[in-house]
Amino acid sequence: MGLGEGMNVLHDFGVQSTRYLQVNYQNSQDWFIWVSVVADLRNAYYVLFPIWFHVREAVGIKLLWVAVIGDWLNLVFKWILFGQRPYWWVLDTDYYSNTSVPLIKQFPVTCETGPGSPSGHAMGTAGVYYVMVTSILSIVRGKKRTTYRFRCLNIILWLGFWAVQLNVCLSRIYLAAHFPHQVVAGVFSGIAVAETFRHIQSIYNASLKKYFLITFFLFSFAIGFYLLLKGLGVELLWTLEKAKRWCERPEWVLIDSTPFASLFRNLGTLFGLGLALNSSMYRESCKGKLSKWLPFRLSCILASLVFLHFFDSLKPPSQYETIFYALSFCKSATVPLASASLIPYCLIRVLGQPDKKSL
Repeated sequence: MGLGEGMNVLHDFGVQSTRYLQVNYQNSQDWFIWVSVVADLRNAYYVLFPIWFHVREAVGIKLLWVAVIGDWLNLVFKWILFGQRPYWWVLDTDYYSNTSVPLIKQFPVTCETGPGSPSGHAMGTAGVYYVMVTSILSIVRGKKRTTYRFRCLNIILWLGFWAVQLNVCLSRIYLAAHFPHQVVAGVFSGIAVAETFRHIQSIYNASLKKYFLITFFLFSFAIGFYLLLKGLGVELLWTLEKAKRWCERPEWVLIDSTPFASLFRNLGTLFGLGLALNSSMYRESCKGKLSKWLPFRLSCILASLVFLHFFDSLKPPSQYETIFYALSFCKSATVPLASASLIPYCLIRVLGQPDKKSL
């Protein structure tokens, strides 16, 4: 059996898995769509980061680095692996030339335009949740000896972690967005990225120059890789044509699911974090006398979540791709900048100095 035939068999197994889930779990359609929406990395930026940053700053910083670098690596892997997606492969392949083509449904969140391997949802969720679980266990344990309660918490958190991963994987298969092997690869890739960042301490005190250089390197590498392969006759955006051709409805094919949209979104987020952590507003608010005051932290979380909820509804115009990508970069940079710098600074001006007894 050749490689091509072997991949066809693997893809057929994936399509049959999607078909099985869609037929036998029709009542779970809303659940799987909801899981897929929640598993989007946007929620790590707009919800989880503001909460963790003001609860335990180091965890928030690590969470953002893992999400950004993990998604950037996901883009590079996708460009290298040329992974198909079930919703277009089943209609595009000649594998079923002698049999009937399996009927699988599409949904508004199905028609992503990038290559399929590994799954970005599975990779991002695995990385982000791995950071949260290991951080909670580290905080609870501290320097104390392992206790029975800690062992119970350890088991509960890891069972919860794998339950989340299972639901995300099943969701992506159900929605015909990924094959089973792609979600499995995504989960273990995400864990690998998160585990790597457990041993990197330089991210917590990186200078603005370092953030700029890393952002520039990630951008240059991705664009250089794209142009190099294009010069060699390899079109890395081959999936756009597949998505537009085989997606049930044209309005389901969104520009913000393209590989370059992901790239600029991640670069903007990382650079915005660098701007925030190296600003005078951050030093005055998050490193000032008020920073350990619980009402101040809670106010920062609440204000950030409310602001980012409304800010997320502002969508860059998609008529011109270059303008869309530039505005996506700026919008993404605003998210950590607002959460970690602007909002805490504004609140410190409003709240003023608390009474020493209340600190």
